[in-house]
Amino acid sequence: MSGRDGAEEGAGAPKSSPAESGGDSERTAVFRAVTPPAPAATPPAKDSASTGRPGAAGSGAGSAAADSERTAVFRAVKPPVAPAGDAGATGRAAPPKASTFVPLRTDGAPAPAVTPKPAPKPAPTPAYESPERTTQQPLPPKPPLDMLADLTNNPPPPPSPLRTAVRRFKIYAPVVVLLAIVLSAAQLVRPLPEPTLVMTAKSSYTFEGAKPQLPWPSEGQAYMAAAGLGPLGQSGEQKPVPIASVTKSMTAYIILRDHPIKKGEKGAVIDVDKTAESEGRKNNSTDNESTLDTVKEGDKLTEYDAIAALMIPSANNIARLLARWDSGSQEAFVKKMNDTAKDLGMKNTTYTDPSGLDATTVSTAEDQVKLGLKLVEIETLLEITKRPSWQDPSGKVWRNWNGLVPFNESLGIKTGTTTKAGGNLLFAAYKDVGKTRQLVVGAVLGQHKPPIIDSVLAASKQLMTATQKSLNGAPVVQKGDVVGYVDDGLGGRTPVVATADVQAVGWGALTVGIELAQGDGSKIPQTAKAGTEIGVLTVGEGASQVKVPVALKSDLASPGIGSKLTRVG
Repeated sequence: MSGRDGAEEGAGAPKSSPAESGGDSERTAVFRAVTPPAPAATPPAKDSASTGRPGAAGSGAGSAAADSERTAVFRAVKPPVAPAGDAGATGRAAPPKASTFVPLRTDGAPAPAVTPKPAPKPAPTPAYESPERTTQQPLPPKPPLDMLADLTNNPPPPPSPLRTAVRRFKIYAPVVVLLAIVLSAAQLVRPLPEPTLVMTAKSSYTFEGAKPQLPWPSEGQAYMAAAGLGPLGQSGEQKPVPIASVTKSMTAYIILRDHPIKKGEKGAVIDVDKTAESEGRKNNSTDNESTLDTVKEGDKLTEYDAIAALMIPSANNIARLLARWDSGSQEAFVKKMNDTAKDLGMKNTTYTDPSGLDATTVSTAEDQVKLGLKLVEIETLLEITKRPSWQDPSGKVWRNWNGLVPFNESLGIKTGTTTKAGGNLLFAAYKDVGKTRQLVVGAVLGQHKPPIIDSVLAASKQLMTATQKSLNGAPVVQKGDVVGYVDDGLGGRTPVVATADVQAVGWGALTVGIELAQGDGSKIPQTAKAGTEIGVLTVGEGASQVKVPVALKSDLASPGIGSKLTRVG
């Protein structure tokens, strides 16, 4: 060691000891800021002899420590500088040494010796804290070309209408093409609408000429109608009057409605009770009732024979027997008669017994025609009423009081005569017009000119004959005429034609309806060959209806791609 070094030591000048350096390092460690290694050490300071200032080196070291302590808050702390002697010997900065905290000494007192402490553990890393929120709103996204210019550091070209249009086309054209493809695919796979049948022919036809003038009776009241065509007219005031045995028409209707007889059969079997037998003996000059006097208690009548006894010899005792058999009592059956009259629209009719013997059973000619139009729909009943006579189970033959049968296709139905009611008749008849068998129904009430049965038969015969003559046919549609078309729902129309001549039945000034409908409720196919029957043309209503099939005039083809793509709804 040189004298200079010894002099510096002997001077007792304070040096930057490891303890002091360690103190600086420990105080700044909380910031965990590290600076790169210090440059080469400064040449050793001059000794006190040369400077003339004792303790200069120590002062310098203390000043450096103070500076380090003051600036550690603002910048990274430099590593401790090696002693001057070491730097002078090696020319390089000494490696950093472990630092130890040394408390400050008092003025003029030597620094106490302390035992070096182990290096402190590194402070834990503080937990992550979310960034401070800001109220600044984000900027809207830039257009794609501007973003591309930012990425390439090339400014976007100056805007112009042409560049704007081109840019928008490039952006939206792919979207439009994609949407067009999706919509086209959806249109092609959508189910096709159901084809419908549309009529182009007139919906009605009116017969030429004036309405017919019928020979109405001079007294009482009358009413005339054709099944499916409507009324031809009426005479007299339609007010309720006694109808006598015409009442049995309602009794027969209810029995056959609720207990129908199959064609070729006789129906149910009815036991004859004691009351029916005793009432049958009223067929005498004292009681003057129409009865079937050949039945005995314990006998059995088929439903067919019971209806025949009711409608041909007009047996009152059988009318009451049927009422008891059907409803358990005559009162319950009478209630059913009035309920049925109400259902048929017979507003001026009141029934008080099932036979019509009571004068309190009243009706009008119009109401009885409404009932007659329902009766002609029952084949079993007409099969009985059109017979001129009937033989009962005992073998006795009974004549039909309706003298119109079998004149001029008359179907009879029911007579009714009493002193108070006069002569009354509900009748029906056929009239063949072309291929149509037309039914007419009429009623004549209140004929009091004696003999009353002959008076009512004569008046009814004239009315029936005149009505039959007034009926005629008229061609409405010819075979091959286009009467409509099939609409496929997408604009396609395939015409349909009548397969035969269509003739309407009616009289002068009458208007009949014409309808076109699918046959048997079946669906119209999407494709079909020409000539395929797909509907029915109907003229008139009820028994007067004329029906003719309609067929395709040309092939029915499925809608094309263009129609599928352009359809709406």
